[in-house]
Amino acid sequence: MRIPPWLRVKLPRDKAFANTRGLLDGLALNTVCQSARCPNTWECFSNSVATFLILGRECSRNCAFCNITPGAPQPLDPDEPRRVAEGAARLGLRHVVVTSVTRDDLPDGGAEHFAETIRQVRGRLPGCAIEVLIPDFRGDAAALATVLAAGPDVLNHNVETAPRLYPAIRPQADYAQSLELLRRVALDRRGIPAKSGLMVGLGETDDEIRQTLRDLAGAGCSMITVGQYMRPSRSHPPVQRYMPPEEFEALAEFGRSLGVARMFCAPLVRSSYHAAELAGMITR
Repeated sequence: MRIPPWLRVKLPRDKAFANTRGLLDGLALNTVCQSARCPNTWECFSNSVATFLILGRECSRNCAFCNITPGAPQPLDPDEPRRVAEGAARLGLRHVVVTSVTRDDLPDGGAEHFAETIRQVRGRLPGCAIEVLIPDFRGDAAALATVLAAGPDVLNHNVETAPRLYPAIRPQADYAQSLELLRRVALDRRGIPAKSGLMVGLGETDDEIRQTLRDLAGAGCSMITVGQYMRPSRSHPPVQRYMPPEEFEALAEFGRSLGVARMFCAPLVRSSYHAAELAGMITR
């Protein structure tokens, strides 16, 4: 299928992109922007914005849609949280987004590493907002509690797609488990907003998309993102359809009708794209 015009990205010509990439390389920091081949990388890097990827570069799972390398993860880098904080400070971020690979090999799934990263960023940038996009921690409530106790401003966990497609697209994940994680966040006494997101174009039906939005609203999500799946390479599942912008707008209206005030739905939307604006904050 040919990529429609609304998904074509113009590459910037200024030096800011190279400066951001050089800063990250110099601190030996990984980003999901690069590892997942996000189509918004040029825009975000040119605005001195990046989403940090912690817990290494190899993922213990192998989701069909994802470009992050699956394989045996490397040992944790104990200095990584400090470097994330330093990178955020040098970029001048006021809304820091941190995500990770999945680490099923670790007893806590990397929860304490997330918590330490939050503490380091908070110590280095006390006035900034911190959003974490976490894996499911295999349903471990104690691991989730560790992250929540560190006090992020937003906790994001993506369901990614409709439950019918999980065996093919997310074979090592569990839809009900992800909803339960989000429910626990929404019910936590700290009042940290629960956020989630999904892609379209993997073969789901319109009814399945709407049911997934109902499920997320029912779990207590106050922020939801919906974007277009784009095939990272020929080895990934092909795009089944390209949804036009007006259909994304209709999904946003539907989500708001369910009581989810902060819906961000558009072809190029990703979970961390314009995260500050969705959270009602200012990035810079």
